[in-house]
Amino acid sequence: MLMKGITLRGLEVFEALAETGSVATASEITGLSQPAVSQQMRNLEKALGIDLLDHARRPMRLTPAGRAFRARTETVLGELRLAQSELTVMDLSDLTTLSIGLIDDFDNDLTPRLVTILAESMTNCRFRLITAPSHEINAAMRERSLHIAVAAHSGELVEGISEHPLVDDPFIIVAPRDVQCDPETVMAGLRARPLLRYDRSQLIARQIDAYLQRHQIDFPARFEVGSHLALMAMVARGIGWAVTTPLGYMRAARFHEDMTVYPLPFGSSSRRISLFAATDWADRVPRDVAQTMRRLVRTQMIDPALVRLPFLRGQLRVLE
Repeated sequence: MLMKGITLRGLEVFEALAETGSVATASEITGLSQPAVSQQMRNLEKALGIDLLDHARRPMRLTPAGRAFRARTETVLGELRLAQSELTVMDLSDLTTLSIGLIDDFDNDLTPRLVTILAESMTNCRFRLITAPSHEINAAMRERSLHIAVAAHSGELVEGISEHPLVDDPFIIVAPRDVQCDPETVMAGLRARPLLRYDRSQLIARQIDAYLQRHQIDFPARFEVGSHLALMAMVARGIGWAVTTPLGYMRAARFHEDMTVYPLPFGSSSRRISLFAATDWADRVPRDVAQTMRRLVRTQMIDPALVRLPFLRGQLRVLE
């Protein structure tokens, strides 16, 4: 049994304050008023009998006890959110076939969880799943070889295809760890290194090139790499730098200690990840799959990314 005074809302407030150190920002994240945020935090610390935050500092900082408690809190809230996403899954027991295409950015964490949820619901259904880059997923959707697709939005409106936005995935710069420079002058600091590009056939490459051209950023096209993980490995080895997204960066977790991340220097730009379905498909199924995807993306990818890259708060976000 939990101690009296420890509530789920109190844990959510503590999580937000631990990440931001700001009552005002925690208020925006939790939807509570600032006095309510402060009261929830006081109640939690009183119940535990110890200070979790140094309230005298601005922004507030975790105490040693707070750092230990935060690790446990993230685990508890993560499991509760995952359980919530599993409970909201749709009833697919009447379907006989379902073909889904998923962007390969989700391979590591999200796809296995989604497949587990769907397989438990689709007990009498023949299930087909493919993972591929966005341009291949979008092409398969146009050819109607998939019922549902999750991919980056290409900017084109395709007749007979409905869109359910899932997440705003902003572009970021990843550079070798030994590149240390001010974010505002990062482009000058990268001049000595080659730009590592995604293969130009990929949608993400075209979107990144459009941003660079808009801001007249010109680097020699010495490397084009088709594999995302190979691109991240090359950055980590110091060969060059790249423009990618937080979802792509989080997929390459084993290289994080050898990379530095910077925001784009000339204002933010992002790609939109959406779920697509044929408009003649029953609305309930794509809508409910999209909602399950949003919950999984938030718990498995966005929340961990914002802990590591807090400057992306407000940019990397679920689209309801």
